[in-house]
Formats: sequence, C-alpha cells, structure tokens
Amino acid sequence: MNEQSRTNDRAVWFDIPVVDLGIARLRQHDGYRRVARLIDEVSPHLVHTQLEFSNVLGIIAAHRRGIPAVSTLHTLDRPQTGSRDARRFRLMAWVLRRYADRVIAVSESARIHHLAVAGLDPGRVITVHNGIDLGDFTAAPGTGAAVRKELGIPAAAPLLTTVAVLREPKGLQHMITGMPAVIDQVPDARYLVVGDGDHRPLLEQLAAAVGVAERIFFAGARRDVGRILAATDVFVLPSLTEALPTVLAEAMAASLPVVATSVGGTPEMVEDGHSGYLVPPGDPAALTATVSRLLANPLQAAAMGRAGRRVAEARFDLRRQAAELVEEYRFLAGRTAP
Repeated sequence: MNEQSRTNDRAVWFDIPVVDLGIARLRQHDGYRRVARLIDEVSPHLVHTQLEFSNVLGIIAAHRRGIPAVSTLHTLDRPQTGSRDARRFRLMAWVLRRYADRVIAVSESARIHHLAVAGLDPGRVITVHNGIDLGDFTAAPGTGAAVRKELGIPAAAPLLTTVAVLREPKGLQHMITGMPAVIDQVPDARYLVVGDGDHRPLLEQLAAAVGVAERIFFAGARRDVGRILAATDVFVLPSLTEALPTVLAEAMAASLPVVATSVGGTPEMVEDGHSGYLVPPGDPAALTATVSRLLANPLQAAAMGRAGRRVAEARFDLRRQAAELVEEYRFLAGRTAP
C-alpha cells in the first residue's frame, strides 16, 4: 500500500484509516452526530481524543456508549477572560472533569497547569512526553552541504536555525532583533527560519528594519526537517510559551546544541549547561549572548549536541511513548471489558 490512499473523505496513512468528519465549528448543529455515528460504525474498545473539538464531542460520545475515553492536552491554555476561547475552554474542562477516564499531558508543566486551570482530578491525569522517530534525524554524509547550497547559505557560515509556526508567541522577533549583536560577535553568522504563518510578513519587515535581511533566510514550510537540521550549527527556540516543543527533541536527535527559553515544558527537555542553554523569554540580550558564545565555540557546541542526542534516545524515542500509551490503553480497556 502507498503511504496514503484516499476515497472521498476517507484516507489511509500507513494502513491506518483517517476520516475527515467536516466539522468546522464546535457548535455545528450536526457535529456531535457525525462523531457519534463514526464511533458506532467503528465500535472501538477505546476513544483517544486530541484538541478542543475532539475533546468535547468525542469524549461525550464515548462516555454515552460506555467506551473508555482518553484525552491528550498539548497546550498551556490561557484564554482571555470573557472571550469565546475562554468559554470553549471552560466547556472542554467540564467535559474532561466529568467524563474522561484519563487525561494525558505532554509535559509535567502542562499537567500541573491543567490541574490548576481546568480543575482536573490529579488521579486521572498523567504525563507522557511526546516521542519522535530518531531515525528521521540521522542524516547521510553531505546532507548539510547540499541543503546549504540549495538555500543559498554559504557553506562555512555559522548557522542558527529555528523551525516553528510563525506566530508571535514563538518569539522569533527577539532573535531577529538580536541578530546585529550576534553578527558583531560572529561576523559570518546566518539565521535560517523554517516554517510559515501569519507573523512571517512582520518578521521579514523586522529583519529589514534592523539591517539583517541579507543574513536571515526564510525557507517557508518544509517537510524535510531532518535535512534542514543537518545543515545547522545551533538550534534556537525563543518561544514565549510552550507545553512540550517536539522540535527540540528533533534538534537534539540531530545532535545539535539547543538554546531555548525557559518556558513550559522546555526545562524538562533541555539540560541547562549540558545539552544546551536555557535563557529567559523575551530577553534578546541573553538570547544573543548565548547563541553567539556557542557559535564561537564549535567544540563546546559539538559536545552539547552529543549530549542532546543521548537525551533524545533516552527520553523522546517514539517507541517509548508508544509503549506507555499501549500500557494505558490496555489498562483502561481491560477495566471496562465484560
């Protein structure tokens, strides 16, 4: 079978059927009915939901059928009081408190956050770190040089890279603002930004405004992140908020030193001073001083990269995550079996 095959609204990825239910709004009049009908068709032993719509509609539908329900929380929700987002979050939190058999947080920070903000039962909330396929980040020799040539980046230039959805909370504006200071310390430095989003035009304007447009490469959305990381010297993630940024596990799996902000679950991933450095969020001076130091010390950067690879192997291997989920599935399904 090919990686993907599709018939109308149904697709198959790696032998796993994928169905698009066409639910555009949480309050869509037939949204719940579509979810419930699919559950009736499939007759699963367990329902596992992800993200808001699924967490509300899927958990309720599973509960009404006596099927164990698990939800994974990926974000640190802080909706503005009185907003539509706040109302939807309160609804999701109520559903999870009342009907979810298990809630999985992707980081300990996220678990603590949702215990407090959503009022969840501590006995039903666990932490399971996201995992990655480590093999995707072991590049063949020459990959990095090929990527640099493809993107027009000088072969010997010290290269910082960020991979992210380009929106304000990712904090790339602080790295761009600090690039003149990096260039003062490391004159040949370049910055590669991989990803797309609503914030991209503003970031491009900022790069021009601070006089570093020719040093920053906007590569857009890419499907070959493993290849991109092979071309990188230091990975930087200047986020203002995160739950558990999977891209940091990918960077460490690629044996890269990491400079990241100390937010959310990031300190659970990066061992400060060992596999990388943690800096305060929204602090361009601390960010640029740290990345400049690493770019100027390739031996230290390489040692940190090796340490990061060991962390990725020990804690962020997809096989470990899958084993933890399977154990949880078996427990919940067995608990409700006839």
